[in-house]
Amino acid sequence: MNFLEELKWRGLVKDCTDLLGLEEKLKEPVTAYCGFDPTADSLHVGHLQQIMLLRRYQNAGHRPIALCGGGTGMIGDPRPTTERKLLTVEELNYNVDCLKKQLAHFIDFGTDKAILLNNYDWLGKFTLLEVLRDYGKYFNVSYMLAKDTIASRLQTGISFTEFTYTILQAIDWLKLYTEHNCELQIGGSDQWGNLVSGVDLIRKVKGDTAKVFGITSPLITKSDGSKFGKSEGKNIWLDPTKTNAYDFYQFWFNTADTDIIDYLKRLSLKTPEEIMALEESMKAAPHLREAQKALAAELTELVHGSNGLASALKITETLFKGDIRDLTADEIRQGLADVPKFKVEDGANLIETLVDCKVCQSKREARELIQNGSIQINGEKTTDLDAILEKKSAFNSEFTIIKKGKKNYFTLEF
Repeated sequence: MNFLEELKWRGLVKDCTDLLGLEEKLKEPVTAYCGFDPTADSLHVGHLQQIMLLRRYQNAGHRPIALCGGGTGMIGDPRPTTERKLLTVEELNYNVDCLKKQLAHFIDFGTDKAILLNNYDWLGKFTLLEVLRDYGKYFNVSYMLAKDTIASRLQTGISFTEFTYTILQAIDWLKLYTEHNCELQIGGSDQWGNLVSGVDLIRKVKGDTAKVFGITSPLITKSDGSKFGKSEGKNIWLDPTKTNAYDFYQFWFNTADTDIIDYLKRLSLKTPEEIMALEESMKAAPHLREAQKALAAELTELVHGSNGLASALKITETLFKGDIRDLTADEIRQGLADVPKFKVEDGANLIETLVDCKVCQSKREARELIQNGSIQINGEKTTDLDAILEKKSAFNSEFTIIKKGKKNYFTLEF
């Protein structure tokens, strides 16, 4: 299959302004761009599909442009519900710097291989009159009102600020087309209206001979209807300081069987043959979770590096089968970040602590579990009914880990 056929097989094609024309165009190197608005100082896994798409285009011999929206970010892409909170210029500049560093982690910006830009560099120079006179005249208000992102907000209200977002994004593409011969824009399906605005503006300004293409991919969803990209209500970030390697690995490892092949197709750089083999493996032995392990390992190494993957695998293996004494204090904190935590005093009695912290329902239960060897303190079984918890024996002299039975962990912080 050719490049575009493979994108279809992977479920990465939804709408296209001219699919047959794009297939012909992609037979030669093309410049393609995708925009990323700096609404935060890190991208998250919800952005991975578009990031990996840029990388796929680069691997196929095309030239990607990653555009940080320092300018459009000051306006905000209209959300389906309410207005976005406007960020300060200082916040936006900081976020743009962070996003540039992150994108360089995924895409090779070597000489003429890819381009990294910030649209504030040109949008920030326009006067209001220039925008209205030179560009606004090309946009029909009735046509804009019909766009899904705007139409969905007409009942609840949309400000003129957010209403103009699609004009700014169209100006971006015109700028990239003029200066970098960018003939293709990619984006999620929610960006379709903005892509079409860009196609129309370029045609009106440059003439009918200016042929450009817009193509979208379906947004990633979970089969159970819950939002993709969150774990325990928290975003899964691409910044290792915001989401550690273990949590990142576990997010993918815990993917439902009904979703994992779809995620592999969309996010993995594995070949179709490799993915189909993993699908067969999953059907034959779903309990082995080979498909989940493969995607978790690939993406964790991509985001956190080989050391991060090694640490995530070590923590995973140790918590489920091994001895936590083999882990560093930092690895224990990563792996047990979500377990119940309690404050204790140095020299606290073990039995009383187990009851006070609701690890056991009564002192009788606590004694029975200790005598049966079902209680571990920092990875070591104890049968001492008079045991006390000492700060000097804690990890980093800060916290002690209690394990009840095979799976139940508790953190006691001094």
